[in-house]
Amino acid sequence: MTRPLLAFVAAFALAACQPAGTTTVATTPPLDAALLDREIGDIAAGAQPAMIEVAVQNLDGGEMWAWNGDRAFPMQSVFKAPLGAAVLAEVDAGALSLDEVLTIREQDLSPPYSPVADAWPAVSTYTVRDLLARAVGGSDNTAADVLMKRIGGPGVVTARLQTWGLKELRIDRYERELQPEIYGMASFRLEWKGWPAFKAARDSIPEDARRAATARYLADPRDTVTGSGALNFLRKLAVGELLSPRSTALLLKIMTDSPTGPNRLKAGLPAGATLAHKTGTSGTDLGLTPVVNDIGIVTLKDGRRYAVAVFMTASPHEEAARDKVFADVMRVVVRAAG
Repeated sequence: MTRPLLAFVAAFALAACQPAGTTTVATTPPLDAALLDREIGDIAAGAQPAMIEVAVQNLDGGEMWAWNGDRAFPMQSVFKAPLGAAVLAEVDAGALSLDEVLTIREQDLSPPYSPVADAWPAVSTYTVRDLLARAVGGSDNTAADVLMKRIGGPGVVTARLQTWGLKELRIDRYERELQPEIYGMASFRLEWKGWPAFKAARDSIPEDARRAATARYLADPRDTVTGSGALNFLRKLAVGELLSPRSTALLLKIMTDSPTGPNRLKAGLPAGATLAHKTGTSGTDLGLTPVVNDIGIVTLKDGRRYAVAVFMTASPHEEAARDKVFADVMRVVVRAAG
């Protein structure tokens, strides 16, 4: 287990395996590193055999604390927040309009979760604005894939992230590729549309092959982010370094209004606080949930803002127990913020 890390670095590099001293130029109280070390450590121990990563940054000054913050974890649908930023960058550049209408075709459909795929072909046209809200706010896989294709694909999105200095965040695959690969399946096809059909196709794969595919997925460097990389994205978004003020406000509103993960980070918020966030969750198969995530920007009642990222891999626990880890982490972070 990597020891907790505390650093204040403009380049967002975390020192490997050693806590650093506390220094901050923020006007807000410093994070209580000792409390974080102790209580996040207890939460991580209680989550075993799952592994968790926790990273926190005070957005007033840059103070950062992390547990396993230098490890790359699979993002799952967390990637849809930076994807949304990449889409809005195209809008800001005049290369795309939020009112542009896109048509969903058979080859555009993606695995569950996807109400857009479920509604097809009865409903097949959406504006970019609608797809953005569905992808980032609702975590719709088809909406995300269609937007990613419209702006040039994963390579173009990752190139955009690189120009923004987001070098610890990788977007390599469409959901129609990534999600089936977790179980050793081929790329998505029409006959797998909807959860019952997709699950039946998944369950037709021998159990040993599914376990091996999941292990490969968890070891794959593609479509991953480090804790420091997630904080870097959240900070740059929050302070307006990525997008125009209008596009920044739109993306943060979609993330704040998102109904996903009500029992994760949101459940640990104190009264009067808000969270602009993006969750990510893999399916559960053979008693294992490979990935459960939640990252976001917390605004406390007094206006202080913190970026928080929590990642979990290889959990055998039930959903309520998994979600409780996230809520407990948020409660500790709030106490550490003073």
